[in-house]
Amino acid sequence: MSIKSALAKPFAKIIYKKVQKWANNPVDTQKKVFEELIAQGASTAFGQDHDFVSINNHSDFVKRVPVRDYEALKPYVERVVAGEPDVLWKGKPLYFAKTSGTTSGAKYIPLTKESMPNHVEAARNAILLYINETGNAKFVDGKMIFLQGSPELKEQNGIQLGRLSGIVAHYVPKYLQKNRMPSWETNCIDDWETKVDAVVEETLPENMTVISGIPSWVQMYFEKIQQKTGKAVGDVFKNFNLFIFGGVNYEPYRAKFENLIGRKVDSIELYPASEGFFAYQDKQNERGMLLLLNSGIFYEFIKADEFFTENPKRLTIKDVEVGVNYVMIISSNAGLWGYNLGDTIQFTSTKPYRVIVSGRIKHFISAFGEHVIGKEVEQAMQEATEGTDIRVSEFTVAPQITPEEGLPYHEWFIEFENEPQDFSALAKKLDNSLQKQNSYYYDLIVGKVLQPLKINSVKKGGFQAYMKSQGKLGGQNKIPRLSNDRKIVEGIPQ
Repeated sequence: MSIKSALAKPFAKIIYKKVQKWANNPVDTQKKVFEELIAQGASTAFGQDHDFVSINNHSDFVKRVPVRDYEALKPYVERVVAGEPDVLWKGKPLYFAKTSGTTSGAKYIPLTKESMPNHVEAARNAILLYINETGNAKFVDGKMIFLQGSPELKEQNGIQLGRLSGIVAHYVPKYLQKNRMPSWETNCIDDWETKVDAVVEETLPENMTVISGIPSWVQMYFEKIQQKTGKAVGDVFKNFNLFIFGGVNYEPYRAKFENLIGRKVDSIELYPASEGFFAYQDKQNERGMLLLLNSGIFYEFIKADEFFTENPKRLTIKDVEVGVNYVMIISSNAGLWGYNLGDTIQFTSTKPYRVIVSGRIKHFISAFGEHVIGKEVEQAMQEATEGTDIRVSEFTVAPQITPEEGLPYHEWFIEFENEPQDFSALAKKLDNSLQKQNSYYYDLIVGKVLQPLKINSVKKGGFQAYMKSQGKLGGQNKIPRLSNDRKIVEGIPQ
């Protein structure tokens, strides 16, 4: 055992105790965060426009600060981008995380002196809690990789601009610098396919112990290793035993990954975004991720089925229930106020507060009032393929409203690694699972408004080809699990 791995264990124990302290006092912790945010924001342009000095509690905040998405907050953000200080948060941000927008192109999310450390500490603490729970610290002596965006930054009006994963790359602790892969030069390659090829070449001779990234893009890396060596990834990297991921649900990929690796490995799920690092998996055998209540973020929750009604109720942490689909709203020390991320979450536990990401409020199918969400289609896929030889590389779902004949239906576009012998049997399993999960969908099937779903097999590499055609190959980009129109599926090569 090296000095580094020996020291990791007592440090992990210290961090675990600190986490337990706030996790066991959730309401008081969030109250303190709220009060600190309002005090800090009172002198900003946003705080003055919304009368922060008269906000004494959450009810006051709700009256003065409406829920906004990026488009609604954009006039303030543009002032910050132009170099104006004290607009959303005191001073100027350290960075802008540039992300893909929806209706207005690129989005610029501020990262401040106060918010930036939360991104770094949360990723570190997720690993330390794993060490504390399992006692496994050997991996800190091996090589670690995170498939991420380029760390090259540009400057705009005195503020550094880049992708979040590239910005975070500048904050890798010195004691991990020698373990970190790929090289800086490789990390700066823009073309994703060229970059992955270079990563494969660099990592093949190394003792890789931790691999991290969005599952769909790590899968591409694993497949290239297998193609080049003819071996399972676990045989190439014999000490690889920890996979860290975020961005999408891992379960639809798990069987494929275990086949590519050749064995099971431990995993840690993260919930990071440019707007904040919200949660991480704190227990290997507990469902959900620990919501970070002590990281400069105040959370509000709106029931998803009420979100588009007039004046939906904004709940705080003390009001939420397990199993309900909520839209998560944040206010943070990055200067985001009443900000709608667009994510929907469900609580799996309230002692402590653990969440799963159930989808996106704009990513659903409700062409007939069924309101099927991402979590439901992912669970259906998991249940339908469990215990079979079927392996799925990627999938998305869209409504078919005007079929050539018969009733409308949901169409599942699936790229298989191993195709099923009986497509109709798989379709039936998927449909039955959706009916069990979603009573609206069940009623539409039973009432003969919809016919059972149909599967459309996508040729291998089809989803990657689509993402490449959209300029979204690699990085933090991922295919939406479902959509309420056919814009995505019409671009996927059949």
